[in-house]
Amino acid sequence: MITGTHAILYSTDAEADRAFLRDVLGFPNVDAGAGWLIFRLPPAELGVHPADAHVERPADAAPAAELYLMCDDLDATLADLAAKGVRPAGERVEARWGVRAFLPLPSGATLGLYEPRHPVATDL
Repeated sequence: MITGTHAILYSTDAEADRAFLRDVLGFPNVDAGAGWLIFRLPPAELGVHPADAHVERPADAAPAAELYLMCDDLDATLADLAAKGVRPAGERVEARWGVRAFLPLPSGATLGLYEPRHPVATDL
C-alpha cells in the first residue's frame, strides 16, 4: 500500500537550502542522521501534463518533474516572505489556471510557489 510521497530536491548547497526550508518556510523536520533533514510538507497532489505542453523547456528536452508549494493567496504569501528577506526570482506569472512565482533557494535553485485557481485534490 502506498502511504505517501517522498520528493527530493538536488542542491549544490544542501545545508543552506535545508536551513531555508526549516527557518524561513518553517517546515517541521526530523534528522535522518548526520544533519540530513526530512521535512513534513503540506498535503500534496500530482498532476500529469503532456511533455510538449511545457513551453519553458526546449522541444527536444526529456520529460521532467517540477515541484511547487501551493498557497491560498500568493500575494499575501510573497508579502510574508518579503518580511523575512525573501524576494521572488523573476516576475509573478498569471495564467487561467492560477498564479505562480519562484522562490530563490540559497543554492541558486528555485522552488515554485503556486496559487491554484482550479479545483484541487488536496480538498478530497
